[in-house]
Amino acid sequence: MKIYGITIRPLSGFCTPLKADTLFGHFCWQVCYDSSLVGLPLDGLLRDYDTKPPLVFSSAYLVLYWKDVLYYVLRRPALPAEMLKEGINEASYEERKEFKRKKWMLLNPEEGIRSFKNMTYINEHDLSERLKKGLTPETKREIGEKVRAFTPVKQPHNTINRLTGRTGEDMFAPFVIESLFYLPETELVIFTGIDENRLDIEKVCRVIERIGEVGFGRDASIGMGRFEVCSDPEEIDLHSMGSETPNACYTLGPSVPQKDGFGDIYAMPFVRFGKHGDVLARSKNPFKNPVIMADEGAVLKVRDKSDIFDKPYIGTSLRGLSLAFPDTVGQGYSLYIPVKVEDEG
Repeated sequence: MKIYGITIRPLSGFCTPLKADTLFGHFCWQVCYDSSLVGLPLDGLLRDYDTKPPLVFSSAYLVLYWKDVLYYVLRRPALPAEMLKEGINEASYEERKEFKRKKWMLLNPEEGIRSFKNMTYINEHDLSERLKKGLTPETKREIGEKVRAFTPVKQPHNTINRLTGRTGEDMFAPFVIESLFYLPETELVIFTGIDENRLDIEKVCRVIERIGEVGFGRDASIGMGRFEVCSDPEEIDLHSMGSETPNACYTLGPSVPQKDGFGDIYAMPFVRFGKHGDVLARSKNPFKNPVIMADEGAVLKVRDKSDIFDKPYIGTSLRGLSLAFPDTVGQGYSLYIPVKVEDEG
């Protein structure tokens, strides 16, 4: 399996986060609509998915150019603070609180992650300021000074009662949906692993472009979730960004780790309350069974004599998700960067 970086540029707001498992679901629907996109029907593409996935997506991450150096803005590892910053336990309350606000980790692909204690962590304000430094003067004048890297916007919605012609109570009560807008000119990278015996990156990019054209996630029918692929994909070696003597995996997407492969797991739990798309969204039971996953940024310590590092991904396929469509499959796999984790304390 080879890993590529697909760079996209948002063209609208997003009501659904660009997470890896949701990207996989959208990819499957597009192949279901038009199998000529990849040259295989969906059931053929996913025939060996439980043992050998044809592709694995990461979540989407911001791309930052700071002082002419490329950085990927990754989620801060889900490790205790003392495993991320030297001397944090002896720091003042204000310093510990300030470090807690730093939710993002800057990864220079050339330097990689040799030690989490040597990485740069930043908060949303600093991230916004660095991103705005790279904007054109015209864009800076248009957006003003107070726009953040991620701007939440609340959009009112309502359902009209056709008998009265008005809104009302219960199912007809007005409600608000929050969408997320990125700064103009923002670019994001999706790390994508593909089995080149079954797929090629050009076909995958074609599907990603189609998703960006029709919209990603909720409220795509009213213009949300639009993006464009803004450059040719580049092959990326995630293993070279990690430690030469790794003992853990830093994940780049939500995952369901396989049994017996890991010891200590540091992760934020993420519950996926999935829902079917397309015609299945209007079936008698459009909702999938919930799945508890380890969110991106998890750090999983590998057991001794494990063969985890022989593959560029960890995790399992997700089955038994749906009563309405038993063949439903979900991505419980995640790409990762091999890292060295020191013992806590």
